[in-house]
Amino acid sequence: MTGPFHSVLLIEDKCRGCTRCIKNCPTEAIRVRQGKARINAERCTDCGECIRTCDNHAKTAITDSLDRLKDFKYTIALPAPALYGQFGPDVHPDRVLAALIDMGFDDVYEVARGADVATLVTREYLRAHREVRPMISAACPAVVRLIQVRFPALIDHLIPVDSPMTCAGKLAKESKSREMGIPPEDIGAFFITPCPAKVTWVREASKRGFSAVDGAISIADVYGEVFRRLAAMGEPAPRRRASGAGVGWGGSGGENAAVGLASFVVVDGIHSVIDVLEEVEMGRLADVDFIEAQACVGGCVGGALAVRNPFIAHVHLEKLAKGLAGPPAFTPEEEEDLARRARAGQFDMRQDIAAVPAFRLDQDVSRAISKAEMIEKVVKDLPGLDCGSCGSPHCRALAEDIVQGLAVDTDCVFKLRHQVKVLAEQLFDLARKNPSAMSAEGKSELEAEAERREG
Repeated sequence: MTGPFHSVLLIEDKCRGCTRCIKNCPTEAIRVRQGKARINAERCTDCGECIRTCDNHAKTAITDSLDRLKDFKYTIALPAPALYGQFGPDVHPDRVLAALIDMGFDDVYEVARGADVATLVTREYLRAHREVRPMISAACPAVVRLIQVRFPALIDHLIPVDSPMTCAGKLAKESKSREMGIPPEDIGAFFITPCPAKVTWVREASKRGFSAVDGAISIADVYGEVFRRLAAMGEPAPRRRASGAGVGWGGSGGENAAVGLASFVVVDGIHSVIDVLEEVEMGRLADVDFIEAQACVGGCVGGALAVRNPFIAHVHLEKLAKGLAGPPAFTPEEEEDLARRARAGQFDMRQDIAAVPAFRLDQDVSRAISKAEMIEKVVKDLPGLDCGSCGSPHCRALAEDIVQGLAVDTDCVFKLRHQVKVLAEQLFDLARKNPSAMSAEGKSELEAEAERREG
């Protein structure tokens, strides 16, 4: 049985073992061994931090290419709201959607429209379920995976509502299948993604037979083609159906602004998310209703597969969302139908959000306790400088690796230097000693006797 798919991939030929990635990985999933980075698949969340921080470009993301469009009779592009933020605030979404059609897609369905659906369903879920607080958005798959790996006690805090991407894929296939009489399996829905975590979600969902989204294409891979077409494009036909609030989901704070809660926390950047989740784990945020947590700085506009500076893209998206403010996202009839479907569970997240025991020392509790005690002893014997030269992110991680048999204490350069010094002193002391059969001058008894006779 194969393990979980991960979009993040190491390019060994480019890796120089510089240790930048091990310092920035939020789940300590990376080690450097024999001069090359190694990724622990169990701990990896596909957040893309290693892609962002690797100066050697030795980390990349596996995504789908436009060639996959040939695998389906009919194809639909699902552009993330973050795609709009890659262009100026004066570039209307209709122009971006028209450019995607010109690139070879048969149709488009805005993920921002899926965000409008997710907004409605999330709002209803929060009203109906008040037993757990705070509730945490599950829209960011990197955050979901982070909770599975590092904060399993908070799984019940996740809102089990489909992400905007999944809502968009479902609705796009349903409507087009009805309209054209095409079986849903012949329709390929491709998400234009800002981050590798969503690629992983799409691939893992496909492995489980869930095909709301059939592939994920990087924003970086389509940006140039879209940009080139924008310059030569006339006034396109109207295609946008999403509200300004739905478009705003692409930036940090946009989700909560759409849901409209008064008691909330908005946090972006994976390391800041960890800080907030630690607060939740300690029970300090029980008075907060909702946490919007996104792994990328600035929200999805800051994804590792996006192009523009996340802060500039965030400003672009905010201006665009405000300019699109208008009537409600749905008619009363549409809202009633969506609410009915939500109550029937049609927008429930079809993902097994179970704990991933990636940080477990041993399956046997007694051995795990014993290993924990050994780790404390090893840590005390290490310098505590957390330099990363050993290939582990810090001294405690090295101690864990030593106890788990994945490293030795001389991987620490300071321990190695000390051991070499001790060995050199021992060799020096040995060099000054003579065997018992040697005289003080270093001659054997036979040699000394021969010299006396000759004299």
